[in-house]
Amino acid sequence: MPRSNSSSATKSDAGYAPEAHDGYGQCMKIDATLMGGLAEAAASARELEQAGYDGAWTAETAHDPFLPLVQAAADTSNIELGTSIAVAFARNPMLLANLGWDLQAFSKGRFILGLGSQIKPHITKRFSMDWSHPAPRMREMILAIRAIWDCWLNDAKLEFRGDFYTHTLMTPFFTPDKADLSGFGVPKIYIAAVGSLMTEVAGETCDGMIVHGFTTEKYMREVTIPAIERGRAKAGLTLDGFEISGPLFVVTGNTEEEMAKAAQATKQQIAFYGSTPAYRGVLDVHGWGDMQDELNHLSKSGEWVKMGEVIDDEVLNTFAVVGEPEQIGGELKRRYGDIVDRLSFYAPYKSDPGRWAKVLDDLRAA
Repeated sequence: MPRSNSSSATKSDAGYAPEAHDGYGQCMKIDATLMGGLAEAAASARELEQAGYDGAWTAETAHDPFLPLVQAAADTSNIELGTSIAVAFARNPMLLANLGWDLQAFSKGRFILGLGSQIKPHITKRFSMDWSHPAPRMREMILAIRAIWDCWLNDAKLEFRGDFYTHTLMTPFFTPDKADLSGFGVPKIYIAAVGSLMTEVAGETCDGMIVHGFTTEKYMREVTIPAIERGRAKAGLTLDGFEISGPLFVVTGNTEEEMAKAAQATKQQIAFYGSTPAYRGVLDVHGWGDMQDELNHLSKSGEWVKMGEVIDDEVLNTFAVVGEPEQIGGELKRRYGDIVDRLSFYAPYKSDPGRWAKVLDDLRAA
């Protein structure tokens, strides 16, 4: 995605004005998932840093996403560390401001606060938290976090009043030392988004956006990028310094059997996401909207294997880069090199680490 050389970033209502810089033409960053829980985090992070990855990310699945990053930060020195994602609506702005501040300080400026909304059943039934208007709520949450950081870092009065969050009390006893962030400032904030409204929020309030794995090149060019641009315009910002991070489906293997297993597992994952009504828009862009109805019906019947059979090779090749390890790097670069600033490999199947080393080398060479 071409970057303007303009540096006309203006201050928003949360005091957000990132330093503008032109990142276009720089090497795409390659990220990976930080595997395991707290006990494995340090070793996993060291391996990723030594392998040459630019970023290591945790997910909020079976483990807390923040705690492993403490271990990872202690045992690495260069690799960026982030949450992809932490569930925003399971927490509040003050808690996230504290977590972000401490991890940024401990990692010496390498932390990225990646947030996602999740869907209503998880927020209300798993986390027992309120659900309402996810895009406006996310916007306000990020602005509140920035207002809290502005208070701590710049001695601004904490006076944030919104429709969902209110923060008006801060005393010296609860204020961290601004020297904690000396030399690197507050963390970057990314949010995960699929629909246009949340994507606009990312453009308006964030330093970057995490593209959902259930996306395509066509959807990104026709829906995602324009929505980011609208959000940036609302805040008086250009695309300078804004990063798009994409976990992208990859199907590869060293043998025909490995390729077949990888393709089948990826079809199942695509089908799972495709059954979700919130993601129908991605299918609609390709004229496949009716597929969502079929997948949703099968999911409610527990027909998980049949769901994967709905995904034919055309759909697979649209969502995933499919090929031998030597082909993957070049094809990823061809599809996404001008629109994605950092990427990771979304491979929902067991694989050989050496396979990804080859892809990584090819991306670096490209």
